[in-house]
This record gives sequence, C-alpha cells and structure tokens, in this order.
Amino acid sequence: MWIKAAVLRSADGPFLIEDVELRDPAPDEVRLRISGTGLCHTDLLPRHPGFAAVSPIVLGHEASGVVDAVGEAVTNVVVGDHVVASFDSCRQCATCTSGHPAYCDGFVVRNLTGVGIGHSDSVLDIDGNTIASRWFGQSSFASHAIVAARNIVKVDPSLPLELLGPLGCGMLTGAGSIFGALGVTRGSSVVVFGAGSVGLSAVMAARVVGAAVIVAVDVHPARLQWARELGATHVVPGAADDLSEQLAEATGGGADYALDTTGIPAVVQVAIRSLKRTGTCGLVGAQQGPLMLEPTDLAFGRTVKGILVGDAVPEVVIPHLIELWQQGCFPFDRLVTRYRLDQINEAESASLRGEVVKAVLVP
Repeated sequence: MWIKAAVLRSADGPFLIEDVELRDPAPDEVRLRISGTGLCHTDLLPRHPGFAAVSPIVLGHEASGVVDAVGEAVTNVVVGDHVVASFDSCRQCATCTSGHPAYCDGFVVRNLTGVGIGHSDSVLDIDGNTIASRWFGQSSFASHAIVAARNIVKVDPSLPLELLGPLGCGMLTGAGSIFGALGVTRGSSVVVFGAGSVGLSAVMAARVVGAAVIVAVDVHPARLQWARELGATHVVPGAADDLSEQLAEATGGGADYALDTTGIPAVVQVAIRSLKRTGTCGLVGAQQGPLMLEPTDLAFGRTVKGILVGDAVPEVVIPHLIELWQQGCFPFDRLVTRYRLDQINEAESASLRGEVVKAVLVP
C-alpha cells in the first residue's frame, strides 16, 4: 500500500514528506496505522558522520497506533487493537530469555542500522528504490509502519493513544533505569543529569519509589523548572561554577545513585564524582566521546553501569507507567508538544533548542 513517510535523504538535509510503498506484513508482523510518534534524540544519530544507519531512511521509534493488518502467525493482537511499539529484540538469545531484551545479542543490528534482521526492507520510493525502514524495528515517522508482533504492547482503547508512543523508548528508558537497572530505593539520593524526556521521566520515577533527595541538573532554566514541578527536591544549573559543591551539599556529601542522560564525557565525569562511596552511576545517553577517569573515580566501591532502554521489559513496564499516569503519579503527558508529521523539521529544531521536552508527530 502507498503511505506518507518522512524520509531523511541525506545526513545534513531536511526530512522530506514522500509517498512510499509499504509491503504487507510477514507472518510474524503487524501493520500499524500510526496515531503518534515521539521524536527522540536517538532518531538524529544517523545525522552523525560514520553512523551505522545511512540515508535514505525512515526514522522514528516511539510509535503508538492501531493494528490494521496482521500476519498469519500473529496471535497476541487483532485488527483494531490499540498498541505501543517498542524496540526490537529476538526474544530467543540468553539475555532476552533471562528478562533483559534491551541487551539482545542482535540489538545493534535490529535497532540502529535501519535494515534490521530477518525480513526485507518494508519501503520503496516512487522510483522503486529501497529506503531503509527497520529503524528500531518500526521506522514510524510515517502514516503506517510494519512492526514485529513481539515488540508491541496492547493498551486500553479508551486511552489517548497519540500520547503513548514515548512510553516505548524515552520514558521507558528514564523510568526503567530508576525502577530496575539502578534499583533506586526509598529514602535514597539520586542525581539526574539532563532534564529532557529521559531525565524528567527518571525524576518522576524517583519520586514514585520515594527517593528522599532528587537532584536535577540541566543548562536550560525552563527544564529545571519542569524538574522541580515533577518531583525534584533540588535543581542545579549545569553551567554553575560550583556544580560539584552544590551537588555535594544537596546529597549530604555524595549521592547513592546518579543517572547521566547527556552522553557528554565531561558531564559523565561529574556524575561519577557526585557519588558517595559505593554509589552507582548509570549511563543512558549516546556517548559522545572517550571517557577519561582519574584513578580515584572508581575507588571505594563506586560502580559505573551502561544502560540500554532502562533494561526494561516493555510489556511489563509500559502498562505500569500507564497505571502510574492514571493515578496521577507519572504525568508524562505534560511533557508532550504535538506537531503534524509534515512539521517534523520544525519539531526537530525546537527539540534541539531545548524549547520542547517531547515532540510527538501526529500523521
């Protein structure tokens, strides 16, 4: 069928809205009519020179939508079901079967190359040329997308479906890191570096688990205000000359946990050094360069842990986040700014300027 999609034709060019041809779903896949797709900074990685995924490509990996076709082997959903799509995983390797699909042996190929594993590309342009369309197993900057049935989570049709897409990645990452990967405990202290959608989701999750001290660090004053409203007990400007001193004061000499969402090596250094002895620092931001540490940075039992997608199981954590939202404990909808799909370039610019926390594209 012919659909509309936002195609990135070159790493430094704009997204172009094009008519493209989408193949039918394979036996283990479904076709979604997209209701909304979050714009995540991960979707901009193919703009970086040398990145694994190359243009032309359809990006987008925080989709929500309605199932409008199913493959013959699909049993978990039917046409008409409302779903959230998350990252791709095989569900067969040792890490997947042990409850850690974010660390699937094939994670990079399945999610970050744009070509995936198993089935051919889903999309052809009007000249019959292939467009990479397996970004995170969905490529959902489009009116429709093909997704493996194993990577979708059915949701209540009474919910505002167009808002739910970001629960499949960015908010899953922030909250999952707090709930599971770091295991933040009641009464503990946590410092979150970067108050975008991932960081603010971590702040909300830290409040849910009852952390006593929740510190948010960011260079944008508006985002620090968001953090304060969503549960941070302290906010610190990221450019403060006495940043380390302020963090030490807020945490009583050192945090139990730190979470970096920026990937900036200098920020990661501060995050690690903000820990108390035996503290743990999680890294979820796409790392932007080599990380240099002093011999004492990891002394005294400090731990640094890389985290992908919050080390979360989507079909467990996404329903939990929805329940928390319904209870008023995880107001992720406050972070969302809606854009039409054909406003994707405007949404990208606003996101990069820090003017919006989570842009959601609505076909």
